[in-house]
Amino acid sequence: MRLDKFLKVSRVIKRRTLAKEICDRGQAEVNGRPAKAGADIKPGDTVSINFGNRKIKLEVVSVKENVPAKLAAELYQMIEDSVT
Repeated sequence: MRLDKFLKVSRVIKRRTLAKEICDRGQAEVNGRPAKAGADIKPGDTVSINFGNRKIKLEVVSVKENVPAKLAAELYQMIEDSVT
């Protein structure tokens, strides 16, 4: 699954267009490497996103095309959520 779509489906980022912009600005990494919006995401990958003064790091647990909002948080496990 594409990185921007995963971020939207898992509700880490509300809109896919915003997820794509964040990736295009170089604010997203997959497994420690800068990632474009079309980067392939699979279970076990580590995703880091820099939102200016906030940085989150999560591990992909599952990849699904559609999930209800209540189950979206089950797609990933939060590793770090820090504010600088």
